Amino acid sequence: MATTKKKLLIVESPTKVKAIKKFLGQGYEVAASNGHVRDLPRSQMGIDINNDFEPKYITIRGKGDVLAALRKAAKNADHIYLATDPDREGEAISWHLMTALKLEDAKDRFSRVTFNEITKSAVKEAMKHPRDIDMNLVDAQQARRVLDRMVGYEISPLLWEKIKRGLSAGRVQSVALKIICDRENEINSFIPKEYWSLDATLKVKGEKKPIVAHYYGKGGKKVEIESKEELAKILDELKGKKFKISEIKKGERTKKAPLPFTTSTLQQEASKSLNFSTQKTMRTAQQLYEGIDMGKAGTVGLITYLRTDSTRISEEAQQAAHDYIEEAFGKEYLAEKPATAKTSAKIQDAHEAIRPTDVNNTPVAVKDFLSRDQFRLYQLIWRRFMASRMAAAKYETTSVKIDAGEHRFTVAASRTVFDGFMNVYTDEDDQIEKNTLAKRIDEKSELELVEFEEKQHFTQPSPHYTEASLVHDLEALGIGRPSTYAPTITTILARHYITKENKNLYVTELGEAVNKMMNEAFPQIVDVSFTSNMERLLDGVAEGDVKWKTIVENFYPDLADAVLKAQKELAKVEIQDEATDVVCENCGRNMVIKYGPHGKFLACPGFPECKNTKPYYEKTGVMCPKCGKDIVLKRTRKGRLYYGCIGNPDCDFMVWQKPSKEKCPRCGGLMLIKNNKLVCNDPECGYIGDKPKDSEE
Repeated sequence: MATTKKKLLIVESPTKVKAIKKFLGQGYEVAASNGHVRDLPRSQMGIDINNDFEPKYITIRGKGDVLAALRKAAKNADHIYLATDPDREGEAISWHLMTALKLEDAKDRFSRVTFNEITKSAVKEAMKHPRDIDMNLVDAQQARRVLDRMVGYEISPLLWEKIKRGLSAGRVQSVALKIICDRENEINSFIPKEYWSLDATLKVKGEKKPIVAHYYGKGGKKVEIESKEELAKILDELKGKKFKISEIKKGERTKKAPLPFTTSTLQQEASKSLNFSTQKTMRTAQQLYEGIDMGKAGTVGLITYLRTDSTRISEEAQQAAHDYIEEAFGKEYLAEKPATAKTSAKIQDAHEAIRPTDVNNTPVAVKDFLSRDQFRLYQLIWRRFMASRMAAAKYETTSVKIDAGEHRFTVAASRTVFDGFMNVYTDEDDQIEKNTLAKRIDEKSELELVEFEEKQHFTQPSPHYTEASLVHDLEALGIGRPSTYAPTITTILARHYITKENKNLYVTELGEAVNKMMNEAFPQIVDVSFTSNMERLLDGVAEGDVKWKTIVENFYPDLADAVLKAQKELAKVEIQDEATDVVCENCGRNMVIKYGPHGKFLACPGFPECKNTKPYYEKTGVMCPKCGKDIVLKRTRKGRLYYGCIGNPDCDFMVWQKPSKEKCPRCGGLMLIKNNKLVCNDPECGYIGDKPKDSEE
């Protein structure tokens, strides 16, 4: 008797196989492709420029056995379902599988199915709606892959020739590097501006606790106190003046519930709240999506698909959240109308936001089945989703105006009236200023000055990028898509173009060299508007409005011309094998400057016979103000550049900006070079002057 043929369902990840097989039952075989099975070859560009830019796909090395097993399973199946991930990348993998399994001529034998979560109901429902492969999504992925390959394979050899072997350029990574470099330049050239604050501690008659009022201005106008002289004048005018309450205003303020997570906002919040890198966030979210072994319940996918820029929620999920909130918190905690985002042209709304697959799987209920990282991320997702369906928080605000002569001080206080969504979720932006006011205070209250508190401040430059803020800006600028943020940051960190210290991202010497060359030779590639427009064109391909080869054939000639021009015009960056007068103590040869992952170092040219190396310190010609030894260019352990005393560890002097040979004309101290200005290193002095035009610095 012949055995009954089964249906075959192919997914990307082997982690999903067991759970999905259990959902579908006996009539199905479930197998995994382990991601992509075909790609462009590594040994060449793999795009036929003279034949309509046709890609030359080959089987990925090591995937032969996987494909052989899938072919055998497909041969014995009466129908094949391609169930790779529900995005452009997943659609492309299904298309490659169709070709590799030779299914093109047997379209009645296979179908494409997608599910947004690995749960029984979602998988069963997806099987009721098989469809054809969406070639628009496939072509959008092909266009991205081909464009990225062209940039990488045309420009990377130039970086090898001009800077150092093993470097790479990328269509999105080079723009991300430029954004970080631009921020570093902005910080380095920032000149702080002095300002002062003035607070008055006032005793309210009949009350034990005093109030603290902030200086606002004079004659009803806001005044910024810019110097100690201005502050002294104000204090002089306040002498003997009586403080009186001129106005007390009460109001109500609401804070809306947050939107559920997208890929970008999840990466940002996990970075801020949990100190997760973007890569760790995506890796952990992938585990929660693919399924967790929940003991007797089996393997359960705890969250929906993790690559999305939509905040949409299904009606079923909305209803489940509504019922849970009503039962757990009460009707007053239900949002009248859940928060929605302004829709943007660049959002692909095919997926939902990232949410729990079942709101009854509370963090406490699943904690025992999760690792610490999985639990913390799941708790963040669960709380954010529940908060997004809850009512706004309400505050009673009190604003007090206090006058002393012509001068005005203000006090602002707030009190939570209804916590709403903040019952389950708060982030650092929810810390509203709270200033406890005396209980019995009105316009007639008598005030007595206890003391003034005056403080000097300096304006601060924009902060260094963190992974979270970089993801925020990449998304805001339209650079990349949910699937690209983490790999982009991971790549430029791995190449040592940037380094990470205490969450902050800093450019290395190598990163500066690569960015300089890219800006000189390929300004269009690193242009934010150009890259953002390219993303919109790729979206147009996904929507069926633009032909993918049209984008490629318009892009390639300009790239090829720029590469030819750069080969002729770009000077070699002389950062390798420069001879020095430093003698190798092991063999007597003159050591040379080489370029390592973290920057320059001294090495013996006699390698491999002599393997002597030592740090290379570039002298600035400026003497240390603490010990009189040379100030040299140094690197932190992770490769960030700074200027420090060569006498370390005996002397701890260091500055982040390049020191000048000029002495401060006001205090005689060290000055730093900030673009075309010289700024005294002592903020108390505050001298700022123009850099001499004939300066060699």
